Amino acid sequence: MHTSSTDTLSVPSSSTGAPTVAAPSLSRIAFASFIGTAIEFYDFYIYAMAAALVIGQVFFPASDPAAQSLNALLTFGLAFIARPLGALLFGHFGDRIGRKSTLAASLLVMGTSTFLIGLLPGYDTLGMWAPLLLCVLRFGQGIGLGGEWAGAALLATEYAPAGKRGWYGMFPQLGPSIGFLLATLTFLALSLGLTEAQFVLWGWRVPFIISAALVLVGLYVRFKLAETPVFAKAQAAHHLHHWPLKSLLLQHGRAIVLGALAMSVCYHLFYTATVFCLSYGTQALHISRPVFLLLLCVAVLGMALATPLAAWWADRAGRRPVLLAGQALALLLGFVLAPMLGSGQLVWIALFLFLALFLMGVTFAPMGAFLPEQFPVAVRYSGAGLAYQLGGILGASFAPAIAQYLVQQGGLSWVGWYMSVMAAISAWAVWQIRPQECVHD
Repeated sequence: MHTSSTDTLSVPSSSTGAPTVAAPSLSRIAFASFIGTAIEFYDFYIYAMAAALVIGQVFFPASDPAAQSLNALLTFGLAFIARPLGALLFGHFGDRIGRKSTLAASLLVMGTSTFLIGLLPGYDTLGMWAPLLLCVLRFGQGIGLGGEWAGAALLATEYAPAGKRGWYGMFPQLGPSIGFLLATLTFLALSLGLTEAQFVLWGWRVPFIISAALVLVGLYVRFKLAETPVFAKAQAAHHLHHWPLKSLLLQHGRAIVLGALAMSVCYHLFYTATVFCLSYGTQALHISRPVFLLLLCVAVLGMALATPLAAWWADRAGRRPVLLAGQALALLLGFVLAPMLGSGQLVWIALFLFLALFLMGVTFAPMGAFLPEQFPVAVRYSGAGLAYQLGGILGASFAPAIAQYLVQQGGLSWVGWYMSVMAAISAWAVWQIRPQECVHD
């Protein structure tokens, strides 16, 4: 990876001769990029947990248990449809007015939607309005998260010193694993402390309501930041586009498509292991909810471990070799999904979950630098965000629902083939992106 003198640690002087503004410390930048993604993904994951465990009972009680699960997983997938729209909306403003204020706005949209889900009455109170309003708020979650990742990644990588973009791009990638761990621990505590009736009646709402406090913390941290130096220089030199999306689509369509395909296996690994396996394990294998949540708490440590290791490796070996290695291993993992998960034995299930989330970390960590490097500064927020969120649609939006359908039609082996195909598609996309195509600021 190459960088130029514009990728520095201080904001350049403006064309009017204004003095240079000292940048915040790199540790503060790393923390700010991490904390926002951790909070937003906590909000996103608590819905995933609720969808696997209780949303069907509360909002779709008239259907049979299998239909309840399918309907709940479809509402889960709805947010992934909204995320590219959020990427375009917030990407426009992120490329027009800056990273800082846009990141704060995306966090506020996500936090408000999550909090209101926690207060939303169920089907027994509102009838058909309940699932309809749930879909609206879930859509709002997707809009908010759609604007989050790209801004956090740019915040980290546009401040990063030369040769360390992979490492600093790792901090927003740590957010999802920590957010997931917090979400899982919260649901585990509720499952252990409440009866089933209490959990269904009100317990599942607690994680949604307390998220408001986390959002306030994230907003405070982000409002203390300055604009990134690379964007500040482009803004001072009037090198921005009035309509970034137009330039993005006309000039960088190939990068968007390949970036989205490259991302897809990351999300597929994660949501197969967490949402589908949680639903299948508790319903088909009859593993108790606390036990399976505990397995996920242990497994997500694999993702937290792999993320810094893969980022460190990506700065030394390059993004492509790390991504290709992880995707090849994910392809092989698909072949052992059925025997390991279908065994019903906790040790094999735990190992499969750990491996899936470890490989998610391997394929996810380099993306914090890899996707932004495909786009110039003036369209980077929009481009990286859109590629990332389209990858979410391809890899995760309806992956749990599709896996649920496949297991009903052909068994767990079909779900394993699904994982292997997604890994092969992502590896092909990364292979198509040559190092010389990356943008050097």
